[in-house]
Amino acid sequence: MRDYLLFIDTETSGLPKKWEVSYADQDNWPYSVQIAWVICNKNGQEIKRENHYIKADDFEISPAAYQIHGISKAFLQQHGKSRQTVLMRLQADLIQYQPLVVAHFLQLDFHMIGADFYRLGLENPLQELPKFCTMLATSKYVSNPKSKYLRLDRLYYILFQKDLKNQHEALTDATATAACFFEMLKLGDISEEKITRQQQAQTQPGNAISGWGCGALAFLISFLTYLFSLWS
Repeated sequence: MRDYLLFIDTETSGLPKKWEVSYADQDNWPYSVQIAWVICNKNGQEIKRENHYIKADDFEISPAAYQIHGISKAFLQQHGKSRQTVLMRLQADLIQYQPLVVAHFLQLDFHMIGADFYRLGLENPLQELPKFCTMLATSKYVSNPKSKYLRLDRLYYILFQKDLKNQHEALTDATATAACFFEMLKLGDISEEKITRQQQAQTQPGNAISGWGCGALAFLISFLTYLFSLWS
């Protein structure tokens, strides 16, 4: 395992119309409205945390997205920073710490951040860093035959026997993902071997779409399953 891990989560303005489309298609890809990340060393000690809202100068927030995270355009205009400021801070941490990047349903965060880096014409360090998705490591905990993986709040409850408060707030979710990762590591449900296996299943991402070896169809199925679970 790398010396540092970066746990990340995004809240977005909506969902992409299509997944097999280049980031150059600006109308297809939604925007990040909040990005938060927590950096820990490999022993689980927190090094730093960042939590940023992004001003909605060039996008609208869909009603469905607002219903999930409750972030309005007015709130972003008051509390948000420029996209470039936030993405450059993230870029600097990714370059400095060279971490293992971890998220729950990482595929979504990977795309949203990738699209924002592309809009700014900035190098995307995520493409070259190792990545791990905690959602893909939850199969052993699933009891519902209709589900393949657990959403974050359910995983958190199973591991810690308490509810995850204020879910769909990016810093809350990034912090909870870190807690779940290190607890699963302690229990043996995450291991060096499993981390390596996930990395080997990932292909090198291009500028267009996914860097995930599972393929677009499997990705879309898992994504729709995950969205359905939010309302179940």
